[in-house]
Amino acid sequence: MRFRPCIDLHDGVVKQIVGGSLSNQSGGRVVTNYIADKPPAYFASLYRENGLTGGHVIMLGAGNETAAREALSTYPGGLQVGGGVTLENAADWLAAGAAKVIITSAVFKDGRIYWDVLDRLTGAIGADRLVLDLSCRPRDGAYYVVTDRWRTFTDFQLHRRHFEQLEPFCSEFLIHAVDVEGKQQGMDETLIASLKDWTRRPVTYAGGIRNMADLLRIESLGEGEIDATVGSSLDIFGGAGMTFAEAVLFDKSRRGGITR
Repeated sequence: MRFRPCIDLHDGVVKQIVGGSLSNQSGGRVVTNYIADKPPAYFASLYRENGLTGGHVIMLGAGNETAAREALSTYPGGLQVGGGVTLENAADWLAAGAAKVIITSAVFKDGRIYWDVLDRLTGAIGADRLVLDLSCRPRDGAYYVVTDRWRTFTDFQLHRRHFEQLEPFCSEFLIHAVDVEGKQQGMDETLIASLKDWTRRPVTYAGGIRNMADLLRIESLGEGEIDATVGSSLDIFGGAGMTFAEAVLFDKSRRGGITR
């Protein structure tokens, strides 16, 4: 298990946002836990200096491209980038320093998955440079991928057969548990426990992690095979549940562990 750092960008600034509130942008209020007074390069440099790899730069809406490129150029090859990545610009983001690109809306749209687009993406940049973000919400006892700022349910249900179908097209999965994202009120343990049985690809879970006890709980539920990213609870993002130093120490202690 590894700790994966993050840089979430909104309006060109590093922020921590309650995930579900993004759906309110057209007429409501985005709930923000933290707004950084430091630039993206600061956080990218912090992650580089501490040897953290596989972190996620997520562009939450338009107007974040310059900030994302700043982070990538500060830590080339050390970060992944997602949010608005398409078939047309994926190679450009890799050239800008991204280790991998994270794909959601380019493949999942109109309530379904576009297998032809996914196939073309893999052909263009290679499955080893592609991460699929399967942000999901529960409905009727199952989990479904959601899009359009997590407002729209697709018909793509998360289960073992669908993961097996996706695995040839990507190198890993990023899973946001949308209903608990940014709330610091606890994780979706049912989802975490299921992920280890659904795929053998590397998986990173995000959503509701409060402290080191939660990180250890993920390690137990996922039998050491599920990575985790923490945002709002970290002290570097104004949180009180976990220090960045603790997260780094945890990651260092797990390096060179399970190979999947």
